[in-house]
Amino acid sequence: MRMVRRDPTQERRRKLRWLPAAIIAGAFVIDIVTRGEVNTFPALSAAAVVAAPLLSLPGTIITGVAANLVGLGLVYLEREPNRDDVAPFTSLVVLTVIAAFLNVILTRDRRQLATSREVAAAVQRAVLPDPPRRVGRLTVASRYEVAHKEAAIGGDLFSIHHTAYGIRMVIADVRGKGLESIRTVNALIGSFHEASHHQPDLPGVVRQLEERMQGIIEEATGAEAETFATAVFAELPPDYSELRIANRGHDAPLLVHDGKVVPLEPSTPSLPLGLGPLGTDDFPVDRFDLPEGGTLVLFTDGIDEARDANGAFFEPVPALSGDLPPDPEVILDTLLAAVFRHTGGTLQDDAAVFAVTLGADRPAPDTDGHRPAPARAPRPARGA
Repeated sequence: MRMVRRDPTQERRRKLRWLPAAIIAGAFVIDIVTRGEVNTFPALSAAAVVAAPLLSLPGTIITGVAANLVGLGLVYLEREPNRDDVAPFTSLVVLTVIAAFLNVILTRDRRQLATSREVAAAVQRAVLPDPPRRVGRLTVASRYEVAHKEAAIGGDLFSIHHTAYGIRMVIADVRGKGLESIRTVNALIGSFHEASHHQPDLPGVVRQLEERMQGIIEEATGAEAETFATAVFAELPPDYSELRIANRGHDAPLLVHDGKVVPLEPSTPSLPLGLGPLGTDDFPVDRFDLPEGGTLVLFTDGIDEARDANGAFFEPVPALSGDLPPDPEVILDTLLAAVFRHTGGTLQDDAAVFAVTLGADRPAPDTDGHRPAPARAPRPARGA
């Protein structure tokens, strides 16, 4: 898994780092063209202030000194300096000093925020470790894109396990952020690990996580007591004969194969985890075919709810339609590149994406040393 914190503010700072120099150059050109009839000292004074949030401390000071030298040069080009020039040059010096202090304060705040981000990212990685690259016949890839520059810990999770009952995986999105959500994420990941290895069928896995979510809600207070989690559970039996999916109010996963993308929509809508008492106690499972070379793509709503400047939502199906290799890494890179083109480089919400590609019949042993049983030819099937 590659976890990325994109900082649009830092990117904008890099793009605008030439603005102070452009202001000084513009003031110089205007003064020369108008032969001193336009007072350009306000622009020169602004250059150092503009430099404070964009440049380093030496860069800010150099900008202020350059503004003073350019102003002095312009005066000498027109006439001899006199007492009337003391006030504007004093203003330039004072504003340069103020800009330097602002730069120091802003730099300190950025460092504190960067430290907070690093701590949050370390906590997130500890709770959500990298999945293995290979699990049975599956090649696995994952990404976690963090939207906000603040050091908030997200509530997205995913996990995959090779068990005696087959390969089981989950992706989920817990309502909220911060410590409350990370406690819920940790509890659900642990519960999924236990259920995957002990529950003989997929409805049993879902039921155990529903019960765990209900326990979290009963023990919680405040906003945490109103939490829930959307989730998709997927299972491949030991013979890889079919793909079983239980969707609890989550975005439908996508099947990418031979240039086509098919959303695997649930036949029966279900409530998210934690809202079970409001609906039925059934845990419907849909069955699909996962052909060799097919890729299952699971994602949280940070992907399909990503908006462009006009408020239009991102559509993942067109982004993955076309000639793509059966490689989950390439498919996720393609998907995320399309998302960031759509949004202009930022996300409105955290996004977790998880993909698995079914390989050949005789894979190398997975990370646990297991070698799965030979697979039958997959058969198309769907139903609750």
